[in-house]
Amino acid sequence: MPGLLRGVARTAVVAGTATAVSNRVSRRQGERWASQGQAVYGRPAQYAPEPVPTPPPAAPPPGGTDRIAALKDLAELKAQGVLTEAEFEREKARILAS
Repeated sequence: MPGLLRGVARTAVVAGTATAVSNRVSRRQGERWASQGQAVYGRPAQYAPEPVPTPPPAAPPPGGTDRIAALKDLAELKAQGVLTEAEFEREKARILAS
């Protein structure tokens, strides 16, 4: 039994030491990477492409076809009972004013 206990104790010491060393190495490596990352990411990349400007949003088609579609959708919502009469009138006025 003492031989078994000694073996278990030795294994525990070796495992504990290995864990402590591994944690210290990981922490140092992480700190090193963090300091290198700040140095690298702190200055602009010379090889990065220029950002492409996004085109402006498309203008609504002339003639109010989107208004008509919005009014039809609004009427459908009122017919289904989703909108009250007051909500319908308020949204209709907003659509017609735009």
